[in-house]
Amino acid sequence: MLRTAIGKGVTQGAVLMVLLMTTMASVATVAQAEIVGEVSTTFKLIGANDKIIIEAFNDPDIKGATCYLSRAKTGGIRGTVGLAEDTSDASIACRQTGPIVLPKDVMNGKSDGDRVFRKSTSLLFKKLQVVRFYDHQRNTLVYLTYSDKIIDGSPKNSISTIVVRPWGQEKKPQENR
Repeated sequence: MLRTAIGKGVTQGAVLMVLLMTTMASVATVAQAEIVGEVSTTFKLIGANDKIIIEAFNDPDIKGATCYLSRAKTGGIRGTVGLAEDTSDASIACRQTGPIVLPKDVMNGKSDGDRVFRKSTSLLFKKLQVVRFYDHQRNTLVYLTYSDKIIDGSPKNSISTIVVRPWGQEKKPQENR
């Protein structure tokens, strides 16, 4: 895509400026994650070890929806200084953590595919993303995580669902007498 645009007379600087503006515009609409934990997977003599990092983030548009994401983090010297590209391996699990009231745009499908989380996994252009869909028939939120680049992405993906249920209104179980 970049080569095609340059070949048609658009300068490389203009293309990079558009990419930067697009990135900046999308950052405001995504959740920030907090690290829950991590495990070392490979020992590196110099630099940080390769790791699996577990992060939690709340859906920025739906209070009461929380997702946990595990992802690979490359270590070594390149990983320590931020030059390594992380693999596209990731897993997601989302849960209802409070009452959920769905916004109109979610309920009517207008926000299907909206990005709710984004993390850079290389120095330039590779991102790990989470997008949300709503299955109206089953009253279920569906979260999809995948990795993409400007030129190509990865078919590796993972989904998680949250069936939207009443919160705090369940009847207490009866005691056996």
